[in-house]
Amino acid sequence: MTFASQMDAALEEARAAALRGEVPVGAVITDPAGRIVARAGNRTRELADPTAHAEILALRAACAAAGSERLPGHAIWVTLEPCAMCAAAIGLARLARLHWGADDPKGGGVRHGARVFSHAQCHHRPDLYGGHSEAACAALLRDFFAGLRQS
Repeated sequence: MTFASQMDAALEEARAAALRGEVPVGAVITDPAGRIVARAGNRTRELADPTAHAEILALRAACAAAGSERLPGHAIWVTLEPCAMCAAAIGLARLARLHWGADDPKGGGVRHGARVFSHAQCHHRPDLYGGHSEAACAALLRDFFAGLRQS
């Protein structure tokens, strides 16, 4: 299998989230063959659900499609470093790889903050790859929050 980034699809989901007034984070899950099996953007405000992060929604859809709570061999592509909640869910789902765009020094749970996958209590650690389309992912977030400050 040839490596193909799915960050463009995750960015599409993030842009759609921004248009809904949500923090622009998008996630895409691919199967072991690299095919997209789920995609989502943040919907916390729309659903009045603090757990409705892009990663959680994509995991729910991918698990439902697979008929299993575990997704071995799958990968997730996220525009922003996952928070601790999402990182823990990614580990529980046994995803093989986590790819993200922009780092999140304030709320990240992988490279920053809780560093979920570095704890002895973590039962599964996906392969970690940060910095995919980092400039585009960071610009989307920066522009979104700049627009809020100007409103």
